[in-house]
Amino acid sequence: MLNLERLRTLSAVARHGSVSGAADGLHVTTSAVSQQLAKLERETGQQLLAKNGRGVRLTDAGRLLADHASRILSQVEVAQADLEAQRGQAVGELLMGAFPTAARGLFPAALAGLRTAHPQLRARLQEMEQDEAVPRVVHGDIDLAVVLDWYNKPLPVPAELVKAPILDDPVDVAVPAGHPLAGRAKVNLADFADDEWISWPKGEFCHDWLMLTLRGKSVEPRIAHTAEEHQTQLALVAAGLGVAVAPRLGRGPVPDGVRVLPVEHTMCRHVFAIWRADADRRPSIRAAVDALRTAARALTEEAR
Repeated sequence: MLNLERLRTLSAVARHGSVSGAADGLHVTTSAVSQQLAKLERETGQQLLAKNGRGVRLTDAGRLLADHASRILSQVEVAQADLEAQRGQAVGELLMGAFPTAARGLFPAALAGLRTAHPQLRARLQEMEQDEAVPRVVHGDIDLAVVLDWYNKPLPVPAELVKAPILDDPVDVAVPAGHPLAGRAKVNLADFADDEWISWPKGEFCHDWLMLTLRGKSVEPRIAHTAEEHQTQLALVAAGLGVAVAPRLGRGPVPDGVRVLPVEHTMCRHVFAIWRADADRRPSIRAAVDALRTAARALTEEAR
């Protein structure tokens, strides 16, 4: 009898193209992956991996079994969804991923609400950027992810996923307290044509959005510094080193020396949840979406 977890491990190697990539995706050690694959080879009596330079490649038998494993794991998810739907209760384990400001701004309240309302559900969060989260949902490594796009730059979502809106997150511009525009009630992006910007690292979805949006306002961006975390960006702003976009979700207290200015034509991020269509009937998915929306409504009311 083939072991489901070993099939999951083989499927991960096929997706990631390496043992180390599979280990990262499964959040286990490379040694654990190697042990699972060795046991699977003994179970099947076939060589599933072959050396390929410093790495490995799937043999013909390995590719054949990996294809079956992908279908088997998808069917297991359907079975889990059907069982949950029949029972009508959110039970079992639910693994979710979220980008950092959503993990900070939405999930503490959402997870606490899930624990109270659904004590038999073990909901777990892993913080991750959405370029990691989307493929992990597609491949079944996580059950649900909270991701974002921008009002003028949608995020492509694979056809096999379902999406549900959670929150529209307004975005301000953060400037040093001594900036000439710091006293304004509202600003336009074109007002910052001569400023240096603090952005996300090049190649990230949000960095590409900032470049697109500024150029759409006839502003050629002058990127002085880049940082992943919004709090780091705001610290750089406080030091007088540039201006930055400052989403409100998960922003927390603004450092001394920073002013956040609303934009005349409101900019916002669309925050939404995604999950596999074959898991759509799972009560745990619906419970998680409801809890996230409840947390989002509370934030909106607090802001008002």
